[in-house]
Amino acid sequence: MLFQTPLVPARLLRRYKRFLADCLLDDGREITAHCANPGSMMGLADPGTRIWLEPNDDPKKKLKWGWRLVDHENGHFTGVDTSVPNRALRGALEAGQVPGLEGYHSVRPEVRYGTRSRIDFLLEDAERPPAYVEVKSVTLSRQPGLAEFPDSVTARGAKHLEELAKVAQSGNRAVMLYLVQRTDCSHFSLASDLDPAYAAAFEVARSAGVEVLVFDTKLSPEGVFLGSTLPCST
Repeated sequence: MLFQTPLVPARLLRRYKRFLADCLLDDGREITAHCANPGSMMGLADPGTRIWLEPNDDPKKKLKWGWRLVDHENGHFTGVDTSVPNRALRGALEAGQVPGLEGYHSVRPEVRYGTRSRIDFLLEDAERPPAYVEVKSVTLSRQPGLAEFPDSVTARGAKHLEELAKVAQSGNRAVMLYLVQRTDCSHFSLASDLDPAYAAAFEVARSAGVEVLVFDTKLSPEGVFLGSTLPCST
């Protein structure tokens, strides 16, 4: 997935109210950008961090900038926009390019299921049961090479696992897909210490037959693309 508009480098001044970030552009202007990430963004939102912003001229948007990447200034990037994984994955799913999820003739996003829930993607094919795919963006790394989820307590995430467990028990395919939006990680694990309830829900879901897939991403100021499968040590 290519970014619609060329990204602009900046320095983070502060992130506040979860969805707002004051930034300093290289030309000296101070602007406020939308931060599409409800998590804690642990280790990613320190003042002075090098970041990349996407400008827009959409009259319907109050803020004319969106925070897309953290630049670790060592050749590695982290994608902070939690809406990006679904947009990047949709094209890959439709093209049959996601290992383990190939061959489905229909890819439908945001389909209602369960108890007042929406599945990120419902994959359908006449020859087999449908696959319900829930996607989570992974941005936390507290140890070199290790990506972790979640970065804060997520009751919503635990609910999604419970819904997937019910899908698996009904005989349909249920998939929990973690997309690591970092270029500096080679394996994945749950941050059980940050949210024990999520870790417990994960174990129940996996015991019920929920599949777990983990992929990394290829990130740059040009775009975000699906990478390779990563091992899960949880």
